[in-house]
Amino acid sequence: MQHITIEPKLIAKVEDVTPTVLAAMAKTTNPRLKAVMDRLIHHLHQFTIETRPTEEEFEYGLRWIAALGHHTHETNNEVVLAADVLGASTLIDLINNDGMQGETMSALLGPFYRGHAPDCANGDCIARSETPGPALFFKGRVIGLDGAPVAGAKLDIWQASPVGLYENQDADQDDFNLRGVFHTDEAGSFHFTSVKPAGYPVPTDGPVGVLLHAQHRHPMRPAHIHFIVSAPGHKTLITQIFSDTPQALATDVVFGAKVQIVGDFVEHTEPHAEYPGAQLPFYSCEYTFRLLEGEPTYPVPPISGTKA
Repeated sequence: MQHITIEPKLIAKVEDVTPTVLAAMAKTTNPRLKAVMDRLIHHLHQFTIETRPTEEEFEYGLRWIAALGHHTHETNNEVVLAADVLGASTLIDLINNDGMQGETMSALLGPFYRGHAPDCANGDCIARSETPGPALFFKGRVIGLDGAPVAGAKLDIWQASPVGLYENQDADQDDFNLRGVFHTDEAGSFHFTSVKPAGYPVPTDGPVGVLLHAQHRHPMRPAHIHFIVSAPGHKTLITQIFSDTPQALATDVVFGAKVQIVGDFVEHTEPHAEYPGAQLPFYSCEYTFRLLEGEPTYPVPPISGTKA
């Protein structure tokens, strides 16, 4: 078969741009890269044609994107935050984890996962510094879809303090405060003590804050605790267990709250035999995590293990 070479043409009008760019990328040998980039160029160009930005608007948009990089450092990932508030992170999450097989619903990783949290024994308290707020006693199990306990599962846990700050944002909190790694026993059970989390605003001192202000959107996340649950032979679960008002859950600025992962945080105003000596009032929560079979993976922390 005779090979026909299409000679490139100079661009003369708007309609010439997209096919010319696609032709320039046509020799891409990686099929997945070619498919993704072809669709990216198609939709990016169509978006540009439909919205017809002025040159000034285009330049402002480029500066906003550049500012995402300038505001990303060891303790803050503005790029991840932008993906979160634009709903992209939740879309990626739901495309890859639809929860339709009976497994626990996942939720986005968020921009404050550090990794390298200390190993803890079951029952340990992850509040390592003076952390005001009511105590939380959390009990959980990790099971497979068949209901069998998953022994030795690893749970990487982190949360914001009751004042709404992760410890890497707050000089008053000890390093790795409210972070810890636990493992399930033979019954698939684990438990830890903490403080009841509170809702908090995402950082608004960068370009994401500028966007939220321009859109008249609040920056608040509902109260939650992050979990990464992993075990050999099972797909890793990245999720959050929520506790807040229906309004706060429905208006999560990063669209991460889902009805299936709202926990029952029970308030105790009287002494309870199961929690002797607990200062009143305190909270308890029990939750069972259900894992799919699969190959475990682990996310790359969006921020370093260095505290500000």
